[in-house]
Amino acid sequence: MSQEMSVFVAAAERGSFTGAAREAGLTPSAVSRLIARLEDRLGTRLIHRTTRRLALTPAGEVYLLRARRILADIAEAEADIAARGIAPRGPLRINAGAAFANYQLMPALPEFLTRYPEIEPDIAITDRVVDLLAANADVAIRTGRVVDPALVMRKICDLHRVICAAPDYLQRRGTPRRPEDLAAHDCLTLVDAPALTAWPFRIDGATHRITAKSRIRLDNAEALLRLGRAGAGIFRSADMLVGDDIRNGTLVPLLTDCHHDEPAPLSAVYPEGRHRSPAVRAFIDFVVEKFAHRPWRIAGCGPADTNA
Repeated sequence: MSQEMSVFVAAAERGSFTGAAREAGLTPSAVSRLIARLEDRLGTRLIHRTTRRLALTPAGEVYLLRARRILADIAEAEADIAARGIAPRGPLRINAGAAFANYQLMPALPEFLTRYPEIEPDIAITDRVVDLLAANADVAIRTGRVVDPALVMRKICDLHRVICAAPDYLQRRGTPRRPEDLAAHDCLTLVDAPALTAWPFRIDGATHRITAKSRIRLDNAEALLRLGRAGAGIFRSADMLVGDDIRNGTLVPLLTDCHHDEPAPLSAVYPEGRHRSPAVRAFIDFVVEKFAHRPWRIAGCGPADTNA
C-alpha cells in the first residue's frame, strides 16, 4: 500500500509516469499498474491521463494532501526509531528570548553540556520572533501562543505574572492596598507590551484592566527588572524573572489577593521534521525536565505547580 501511495505522490509531483518511474527505480508501465491498482482499490479515478501531462482529479488532489502527510509521518517515525541508537552530537542551533536565556537557560546549560558532551550549541539570544526556517534554527524557546503552522510546539510550562516593587520604594511611597491606589504611584512598563501595561484585577467577580501610570517605559524586560530592584517604581513581570528576588526579599509582591494572573505558555518550538534529530530531542527533553515544574515559582503568587 505504501508503495502505491509513494508512486502516486511521485507521479503527481513530477507530472508524468516517466518521472515517477525514475524516482522509484521502476518502469513507467509498472508505475501505471500501481496507480491503476490504487484507483481500483479506492473505487475512484485519481489522475486524468493526457498525452502531455498528468492532471489530478478532485479526489486526486485530496488524496495527494493526505498521502504526503502520511508518507512524511512514516519517514519521521522510521528516522526517529533509527536515531534512538545514536548518541546526540553535532551543532544545535537554538533561539531563545533574553529573559529566559539569561535567567534560566544559561545557569542550566553546564549540566546539559556535561550530559551531552558531543552536542555543540549555537545560541542566538533575541526577543524578536525569528523565522526559524529562514534562520536555519533547530529549536526555539518562546513565550505565548505559537500560530505558525510550519512549527511544532511542545509546551514546557506556564509563566505567571507578579506585580512587585522594591522595599525601598514602598518605604518611601507606601504600599498600595487596592488597584485604584496605583494611580498615586510610579509604575514601570514595557513599550509595546500591553500585558505589562494594562494590569488585570478581579474586582467584584469581574476582570478589570487598569492602565499603569508609566513613569518610565523601557523596551527590555531585564532593564525593567534592574530599575525595579533599584526602587524606581512598581512593575509587573514574569515569575521566572522575579522569583529569586521575592524569595530573597529584594522585591515584594503586591496586590496578590486581587491581581488576576493570566498565564502565558513557555514552549519549545521547532520546524516540522527537526525533532527527528537526536540533539534536538535531547535539548527539548532537557528543558522540559528542568523547567516543567517551574523551579522559580513563588508561594502565594499563582498556582503551586503547573502541568506542562
